[in-house]
Amino acid sequence: MIKFFTKKNGELKQTETQSHASWINVHPPFEHGELDRLAVSLDVPLDFLTDSLDVDERSRFEKEDHSTLILINSPILNEESKDSEAIYITVPIGIILTENQVITVCSDENPVLDKFEENKVKNFNPADKNLFVLQIFEQNVYRFLECLKKLNLKRNLIERELYNSSRSSELQQLLRIEKSLVYFVSSLSTNELLKMKLKRTDLLKIGNEEPYADLFEDIIIDNSQALEMSNVYTNILSGTMEAYASIISNNLNVIIHKLTIATIILLVPSMVASFYGMNLEYMPFRNLKYAFPIIIVISLIMGFGVVYYFSRRK
Repeated sequence: MIKFFTKKNGELKQTETQSHASWINVHPPFEHGELDRLAVSLDVPLDFLTDSLDVDERSRFEKEDHSTLILINSPILNEESKDSEAIYITVPIGIILTENQVITVCSDENPVLDKFEENKVKNFNPADKNLFVLQIFEQNVYRFLECLKKLNLKRNLIERELYNSSRSSELQQLLRIEKSLVYFVSSLSTNELLKMKLKRTDLLKIGNEEPYADLFEDIIIDNSQALEMSNVYTNILSGTMEAYASIISNNLNVIIHKLTIATIILLVPSMVASFYGMNLEYMPFRNLKYAFPIIIVISLIMGFGVVYYFSRRK
């Protein structure tokens, strides 16, 4: 799906023609050959479009002829319903800068770009390419922070459930959160390297524009904060899962210990009963009238004796 946007009188409007658009947003589904035709009409390399749709692409920038590609990873909700999959995954947003237009490409509908489509970003103007790119960076960092807060809240709720009962379903949820955090740490790290390289090379040519340079500096700081939060949450979650694994193992050992003691205690009366079950002529108390009660009492005394022995040994 290809959408063309322009902004007039402070209002973002969707246009039907490419020539009047200052922002072009591209995401699946596509018709056959649609990307090839778009690459030719925009005069950009086809690789810029296809690389942006590859979920395994790392954050980077590339310059060719009169166009520049910036790839930055962004979090989206995982549509996979399996319990073993991460809650959030990260996919690249491709930002292609041409002489007159900004093209954004993503393999799925992205909440970051949706905000721009809904005109919910303050001072958003796609005609100002440098500011538009910085605002995408900014909203992307905000999206990471928002997802991190949701994951941390979910982790706290699951931990409370685990205090009452250690069920496998809660542990599976913690594993899904841990996988999401792994995606976040990896993506935020590469995003930070990209931004530092953009700042060093001044690809956007904003070094002499103080408002843009200050905004870019704030974005880098926020990205570092999100990365630090991801690392902290990952360490906390790893420690929590290790602690619960130790608790479950310890509880299992206690249960096995109690069952072993109960088995030994019950073994003594069973052994006495098995001896008297033998068909032998000479057995103690064989001819006594109260032989059965005597044997039962002896078995109970021996059983309680074993209980007393284990209680003294703790």
